[in-house]
Amino acid sequence: MLRLLHTSDWHLGRRFPSFPEEGQKKLSRARMDVIATILDVARRNAVNAVLCVGDIFDDPDPAPDFWEGLAKTFRNHGGQHPPLFLIPGNHDPLTPESVWAPGHVFRKRLPEWVHVVDRDDFMYELAPQAVLYARPCRSKAGENDLAMALPAREPGDERLRIGCVHGCTFDVDGYQTNFPIRRDAGVQRGLDYLAIGDTHSFRDVTENLPVPTVYPGAPEPTSFDEAGAGRVALVALFRRGLRPRVDAEPVAFWRWIDVRCRDMNELRSLLTTPDLDRHVVRLHLDMTVSLSEESEVERILRDLRGTDATHGRVGVLVEDVSNLRLQVGSGDAFPEDLPPVLKDTVARLDRLVAEAMDESEKAKATRALAHLYKLLQSHDATGGRGV
Repeated sequence: MLRLLHTSDWHLGRRFPSFPEEGQKKLSRARMDVIATILDVARRNAVNAVLCVGDIFDDPDPAPDFWEGLAKTFRNHGGQHPPLFLIPGNHDPLTPESVWAPGHVFRKRLPEWVHVVDRDDFMYELAPQAVLYARPCRSKAGENDLAMALPAREPGDERLRIGCVHGCTFDVDGYQTNFPIRRDAGVQRGLDYLAIGDTHSFRDVTENLPVPTVYPGAPEPTSFDEAGAGRVALVALFRRGLRPRVDAEPVAFWRWIDVRCRDMNELRSLLTTPDLDRHVVRLHLDMTVSLSEESEVERILRDLRGTDATHGRVGVLVEDVSNLRLQVGSGDAFPEDLPPVLKDTVARLDRLVAEAMDESEKAKATRALAHLYKLLQSHDATGGRGV
C-alpha cells in the first residue's frame, strides 16, 4: 500500500485587511503554524510522500518572513521524513523572478527531502512500483489543461501513477476557467490518483470515476464561505485497478463562523459557544434593543473583543452593528426613585419622542435618553447615588 498526504493552497503571506490589526496577524501566522501540524500528520500516518499542490505562497515573490519561515519549519522537522513536493500554482507561478527560481536563496535553504517541481517533465519514483508526475503553473492565468499534459500510461506499465497539477475543474457555460482540468483527466492519462489544488474546500470531483481527482482545500480557511476548508487529504493506494481510499483529516486551528443575532437571547448564547477563542466570528447585530439592553450589548461586545487589559472571548471578531437599532423612548429603563430634576428630564425627552414629527428628532431624543441612562449606570457602578 502507498500512503500519501495531499495538501494545497497554503497561501503563505496572505493579508486580511478587513480585520483588526491584531486579528490580521493571528490569521497570517496561523497559515504558517498549520504547516508543522501537517508535517506531524504525515509522520503519524507514515505516508510515503507529501504532495503540496500549488498556491503555497499567496504571491510569487513573498516577503522574506514567509519563505524564510517555511524553510525553517522544514529544517526543524529533522530525522527521517518522507519526500515532500512543492508545486507552483497560479498565485505563485514558476517564473525567473519567483521564489521558486533555482537561484533564489529559498531553494538553498530547503532540506534535501523537499523537492520543488520546476520542470514540465517532472517525474519522481516514490517506490519501485509507484511514480509521481507533476507540472507547475508558469503564469497567473492560463488556458492549458496541465493534467492532460502529463505523460499517458504506456502499454505494459503496471505501476501506480500519481499526477499533481494546480487548476480548476469548474465548468459552466460562459465561465472562463483558469488552468482548466478535465474531470476525467486521471482516466485519460492512465493515473491512479490525480492530486489538484485551487478551490479551498475539500471535495472529490470524480466520485463516479475510478480515478479520484481531489481538492484537499486550504488547511486554514481564508474566508467565511469555505465550509470544507481546514483539512488535508490522506490517500491510500492499494493496487492498480482498485479505487484509492481518500479521507479528510482536519488540521486547522481556526473555525470561521458567520453569526446573525436578531434578539438578545441569540447574542447571549454566542458566549456559550465552545472553544470561542479558536473562532473567527463575523457578528451581525440585526435587532432593536431597549436602553438597558443596549448597555448589555456593549458589555457583551467588550467581553467578546477584549480590552487593553483583558483578552477577548473570541479569537478574532468582526462586528457589524449597522442594523442595531435603539427602541424609542425610555420604556421602563429608569428607576422610580430618580431625583425630581432627572425624572422631569426623562419625562420631557419622552414627550419629545412621542410628539416629534421628524424621525431625526426622535432619534436625537432617544440617544439623549441613552446617554443619561449610561451616566446613571456609571455613577451607580462607582458607588454614587443619583446625579
